[in-house]
Amino acid sequence: MALLKNNNGKLQRIKEEGFNLEKEMQSLCEENMNQLFNLEFITSEFSVDNFRIDTLAYDSETKSFVIIEYKNTKSYSVIDQGYSYLSNMLNNKEEYILQYITNTGKTILKNDIDWSQSRVFFVSPKYTEYQLESINFKDLPIHLYHIKKYNGNLIDLELITANDTSASINTVSSNEIKSQVNKEVKVYTEDEHLEKTDDKILEIYHEIKDEILDFGDTIELKATKLYLAFTVNNQNFCDIISQKTQLKLFINLKKGELNDPKKLMRDVSTIGHWGNGDYEIKIKNKENIYDILSLIKQSYNIKVQ
Repeated sequence: MALLKNNNGKLQRIKEEGFNLEKEMQSLCEENMNQLFNLEFITSEFSVDNFRIDTLAYDSETKSFVIIEYKNTKSYSVIDQGYSYLSNMLNNKEEYILQYITNTGKTILKNDIDWSQSRVFFVSPKYTEYQLESINFKDLPIHLYHIKKYNGNLIDLELITANDTSASINTVSSNEIKSQVNKEVKVYTEDEHLEKTDDKILEIYHEIKDEILDFGDTIELKATKLYLAFTVNNQNFCDIISQKTQLKLFINLKKGELNDPKKLMRDVSTIGHWGNGDYEIKIKNKENIYDILSLIKQSYNIKVQ
């Protein structure tokens, strides 16, 4: 679809300029790592065992490393290359941890990292149909981002997602590297989080989910190891843990930021919990469901700004 600008009632097409060099894409993404991907930048051009990684980043939410590669050409295999990078990471964990400590000045231990949620991102202005089809698996630890540069310093970044009905990567033939990576790296799904939940709670979950997704067109549902996250602008605004007889719902706002006149939410700012934010509620029935949704909307409105 064409990108257009409204100039006093006349629509003008905004022309795509493209990137001259991969390094231009890389610099743009690294300087805006948090805004574009909600990641912490660690280092550029990181080399281990004859592998050179364009960008190494860290996801503080999932406590895992993310490798980012930039491509301005179509001639490469995202599956093979992605799995090779993940294999390199899993075989050189200490090097990755040392790089994090050296470049951030923060202390982190090997057991602090959730290696199962390691990921590879490819960022490119163009993909072949073969590349797009090759990532059409619901549990692939490799993500493709489509980036475009337009006249007027406009940038568009879009995550290419697999279909909900896509097959598992484990159902197709696998080589030794893929098998090794798949033993340690796992992509979590919504279905896995819901598989032990009673039908009554499932009905409540889907009603809440549908209402949240109606808040806006750019909301994404992300399954992590511990919870289901609703995100906008790469920021969580609500997390849900689905249990057998209840939902635990967290609103991602700091203590004092939520206007909760009915005092429905529990303050968890001083106790350990899996979800993000300082507010939690346990949901066992549909009582107060629309009051809860109005509280979630507050968090959404803040994150979408």
